[in-house]
Amino acid sequence: MHRPHPDIDPQLLSETDEQGQLRAVLRDFCAEASGPDDVRQHLATPRGHDEVLWARLAGEIGVHGLAVPEEYGGSGFTFLELAVALEEFGRALYCAPLLPTVVLAAHALLYGEDREAAERYLPRIADGTLTATVAGFGTGDLDAFDASASGSGESGVVAEQVGARWVLRGRADFVLDGAGAELILVRAQVPGGTGLFACEPTPDTCRRTPRRVLDETRRQALVEFHGATATAVGVPERTDAVVAATLDVGRAALAAEQVGGSGRVLDDTVAFVSQRHQFGRPIGSFQAVKHRLADVLVAREAARSASAYASACVAVASPELPVAASAAAVVCSETFLLAAAEHVQLHGGIGFTWEHPAHLYLRRARSSEVLFGTADRHRDRLAALIGLTPHAAA
Repeated sequence: MHRPHPDIDPQLLSETDEQGQLRAVLRDFCAEASGPDDVRQHLATPRGHDEVLWARLAGEIGVHGLAVPEEYGGSGFTFLELAVALEEFGRALYCAPLLPTVVLAAHALLYGEDREAAERYLPRIADGTLTATVAGFGTGDLDAFDASASGSGESGVVAEQVGARWVLRGRADFVLDGAGAELILVRAQVPGGTGLFACEPTPDTCRRTPRRVLDETRRQALVEFHGATATAVGVPERTDAVVAATLDVGRAALAAEQVGGSGRVLDDTVAFVSQRHQFGRPIGSFQAVKHRLADVLVAREAARSASAYASACVAVASPELPVAASAAAVVCSETFLLAAAEHVQLHGGIGFTWEHPAHLYLRRARSSEVLFGTADRHRDRLAALIGLTPHAAA
C-alpha cells in the first residue's frame, strides 16, 4: 500500500497561528477589493486585473515574495504560506496573474539554479514590478501533458545561436498571461535536447495574440517568436527536470485555489438555501438539499487534505511531490466542479443568469480542470508512479 513519505511532518498539514493570521488579513483584503463586481470591472481593463491592487499586495502584504528566499528579495517563507494566499485568492476569484508569475515563473527560476538569472528577475517578481510566465511547458496544450509530466517530448519553440546570442523561433499556444507578461521563460529545442531561456518580449520579434477562453479571469495567449532575443537559463541537461518540477508546483498551487473556490461557493449556497423559503420553510431544511450539500462538504474536506499534502511536499522538496500533485489535481478539480455545479443548481433560476457570479466560478472550475492535464490523465500518471498499470488504476 502507498503511504505518505516520512519527510512530511504531520504538523506541516495543520495551519499555524501565523498562517491563520495571513488568511484573515487576505480574506478581509479580498472582501474589500476583489468582490464579484470588482472582478467583472477588472476584466474589462487592458491587463485584465487591477494593477494598483497588484502593487498593494506586493508592497503592503508581501504576497509575491512569500516563497522567494530572502537573498532574492523575498520573505523567505515556504510554499505553505503561499498556498494559504492562493486559497484565499481562489475563494475571491482574484484575476491577476499570480499563478504564472509567482508560482510557475518564480519556481522555474529557483529550480533552474542559475544565480545570475535569479538575482536579475526574482527581486522584481517579489516586489510586484515584474509579471512573468512560462511557455513550452505544456500548461495549455493537453496533448503535451504526458510529455511535460515525464520530462520528455518536443517544444514548439526552437532556440538558435546567432553569434554570441540566442534567438527564439516558433510558437507556444495558450500561454498563461502570455499577452501581457513582461518576462517569458521558454522551454525550447536546442541541438541535442532542450534548454530554458528567459525572453523579455518586444513587439517586433514576438507576436502575442490573446485567446478567447472559457475563463476570462485567467487570460491566455498564442505567443509567436520571430527571432526574439533570449538568455539561456540554467543547465540544459536539467531543463526537462526543471519543467516537470515546476508543473507539479503549479498543480499544487492550482489545487489550493480550487479548495478556496469550493469553500466559497459552498458557503454562498448554504447561506442562500437558509434564506430561500418554499412551502413555508427554508429550502435548506429539505432532506434532498441537505444530502447534496453534505456531499459537497465531504468532498471539500477531502480536497483540503489532498491540497495540504501537496503543498507540504513542495515546501520540503519531497520526492513524493509528483504523486501528491497528481492526486490533488484529481480530487480538487472534481470537488470544485461539484461545488460550482451545485452552486448554480441550488440557486434556482437566478443561478443561471449572467448577473449572478455563479457562472464565473463554474467557468473557473471547468478551465482549472484541464489546465495541467485532465483528471483521467492524472489517474494514469498516478498508476505509473505508484507501480500500478493504467488498467488497474481505472
